[in-house]
Amino acid sequence: MGNRSPIHLTLADGVEELDDDLIANCAKEAKHLVDTAYKNTRLIKLLFFPLLLSLKERLRTKNVDARDLMAYFKQPVAGSRNYIRAADYMGTTLQLLEEKFKYVSNKPFNISDVLTKNQLNAISKISGCEAQYRPMVCQDSPYRTITGTCNNRRNPTLGASNTGFTRLLPAEYEDGLSLPRGWTENRPINGFPLPLARQVSNEIVRFNTEEITLDNGRALAFMQWGQWTDHDLDLSPETPARSTFLKGIDCDISCAREPPCFPLKIPANDPRFTNRSDCIPMFRSSPVCTPGSPVREQINILTSFVDGSQVYGSDVPLAAKLRNNTNQLGLMAINQNFTDNGLAYLPFETAEEDFCVLTNRSSGIPCFLGGDPRVSEQPGLTAYHTLFVREHNRIATELRRMNPGWSGETLYQEARKIVGGILQKITYKDWLPLLLGSEFPQVLPRYTGYNESVDPRVANVFTVVFRMGHTLIQPIIYRLGDGYRPLMPEPEVPLHFTFFNSWRVVRQGGIDPLLRGLMANRAKLNRQNQLVVDELRERLFMFTKRTGLDLPALNMQRGREHGVPGYNAYRRFCGLSAPRNMQELAAVLNNRELAQKFINLYGTPENIDIWVGGVAEELVRNGRIGKLLTCLIGNQLRRARDGDR
Repeated sequence: MGNRSPIHLTLADGVEELDDDLIANCAKEAKHLVDTAYKNTRLIKLLFFPLLLSLKERLRTKNVDARDLMAYFKQPVAGSRNYIRAADYMGTTLQLLEEKFKYVSNKPFNISDVLTKNQLNAISKISGCEAQYRPMVCQDSPYRTITGTCNNRRNPTLGASNTGFTRLLPAEYEDGLSLPRGWTENRPINGFPLPLARQVSNEIVRFNTEEITLDNGRALAFMQWGQWTDHDLDLSPETPARSTFLKGIDCDISCAREPPCFPLKIPANDPRFTNRSDCIPMFRSSPVCTPGSPVREQINILTSFVDGSQVYGSDVPLAAKLRNNTNQLGLMAINQNFTDNGLAYLPFETAEEDFCVLTNRSSGIPCFLGGDPRVSEQPGLTAYHTLFVREHNRIATELRRMNPGWSGETLYQEARKIVGGILQKITYKDWLPLLLGSEFPQVLPRYTGYNESVDPRVANVFTVVFRMGHTLIQPIIYRLGDGYRPLMPEPEVPLHFTFFNSWRVVRQGGIDPLLRGLMANRAKLNRQNQLVVDELRERLFMFTKRTGLDLPALNMQRGREHGVPGYNAYRRFCGLSAPRNMQELAAVLNNRELAQKFINLYGTPENIDIWVGGVAEELVRNGRIGKLLTCLIGNQLRRARDGDR
């Protein structure tokens, strides 16, 4: 490439050269900037006063808060980190090139407009992205791979872990490439600026939790299965960097919007934040390499199949760590320190620093180890994880009794296959009909067999709209003893006191009280004036007395950050009407007051964030979501079923 003639670009009145040496230099600089940002995340940083600590060091010194809890389970590990680093190299290279040329142009432009295909391929090669997409040879095996590769023999990486989400509609970024919608404050979209996500949360989502309406037709176990299934399908970790790539700004103390930081600004008259210069921290999701395209896409580090990856893991090293390697019985590893009245607990994490220990230092109980890093997020989720590890071991033991000649590997794989089948049966035959109601037969028609032409990958919009489950969560964790009687001394625990409280499982009666509480108590009913409780809206991951996060606002900000188009775009995709004004929106929502609130905030229905627009719709008959979410969630689960060999 070094012998190729320079490419001349007429960007304005003058002419600039974009040659291969410039690209190589920018790529080299990008690697240095990204590596420095990653390194600064792991090291202690001293910047005048106070002492700024990395996440690891804050854990060691017990100086943690809600943002650290969010980062704790959303940090990529092992192989995923290498995939993400390469994508960060490529994205930062493009950003540097655009910075160098933006002063030459008299009008806005994208760097993709001035790069040739060969130059994009060169950047992909230098960054390490190209190496991730080498041809793969699939082995003949009756079992799934842990990573989901070779499920589709014609396209072996389709639906595999550490690959990108698919899109139902093209990405909508502010600059057409990577900047989130709403990145530039007051910049109009469809004629109106986007409102602050926190402002929408305050004015649309907020309600008095004492007025909560419970669901007479769905138990909390219904809500919990939704989260359990989500953790089988998708996880887009945050970028490993906690400081900006180009300027080195520490995102933990700054509210600057500089990649990879995308904090939520505080609106006027906020009920909780008195300082408008404050913000709710948020970091961009990790990118994925996209050969031949400069448009930012996000990585999914899980498989896209309902395959029990939250039990078994989505990468080979973790899967091996989760197994009992002391014998050839095909068992999953279990806790060696404690039992639940003779039954198994999950093994503990072995990290030197551990969030779960900090929630109750006297107990000394670490976080649990599972196939998904969110296993200890809250006790109900931990209970489901524990239940299915026990079920695997029960099945493997029974299979060995019936087939004494089977190897440990065969026992493991056959038990894993059965557990995966159980999860699919519950999800498709039991849970989805309760979610989709009368729309279920149309959205998910009878299964007719595997179709290799179906793309099973999780759609980017699904990662946003499946957060509809947040509208079903009660503000209380219930614990019931024998006879379903309240279990003293704490039969009801506020949700924010249970985040990463693995000690409550071990020290307060095991998983049975939690499972009884999920089965015998009603889920919250989603109503248009009662969307999400304040345990999630004001106290998410609140650690000690520090400020909690706002989950609904984060949902909306995340949709913008992922380049997910707005409400009307997906209404049109689903063949539904796309309201143009307040009157038409009121007809769609069957709620004039709510429609007026939306118009006051967004100016046009086109701009409504897909999450809040979706959860604000009236529920379909006998279902627990509206028509738009029924379409989008049904689309995803149908593709995950039909495209799964």
